[in-house]
Amino acid sequence: MTGHAHHEPRGDALLDAARVTLEGAGEQWTDMRKTVFVALAGFANPASAYDIADAVSKARGKRVAANSVYRILDIFVDKNLAHRVESANAYIANAHPDCVHDCIFLVCDLCSDTVHIDDDPVSRAIRSVAAATGFRPSRPVIEVRGTCAACAGSSV
Repeated sequence: MTGHAHHEPRGDALLDAARVTLEGAGEQWTDMRKTVFVALAGFANPASAYDIADAVSKARGKRVAANSVYRILDIFVDKNLAHRVESANAYIANAHPDCVHDCIFLVCDLCSDTVHIDDDPVSRAIRSVAAATGFRPSRPVIEVRGTCAACAGSSV
């Protein structure tokens, strides 16, 4: 696999990287956006807007509507703070929001574990094939569904 190395911040460092990225894109880092990002980053697997809304509701002590979370998630995806796993209609925090590139997700159909990998040559090849047809890709979504190593090992 050919990709590039990342420094992947965690905890407060990830929260700070997200804030810096969002503000650098001209957006405000509000308390609600911070709470949504913290909730999103707290999930081990991709989470739906409803899952995130439930976590935010608990954190804030009052009900937060999923449509409010969807609007924030749309901003997060647009500004590279989160990725949308299309096949699951779910979201995952971007562990390196200061780096913009196409992502490839390996999604386990048994346990929902989702691994994010970078393979710039594959991404460039997909963009090149699309461009050769006259198509201008804006955001390729590459997802590979299957069985992760842990689940494959447990079914043997």
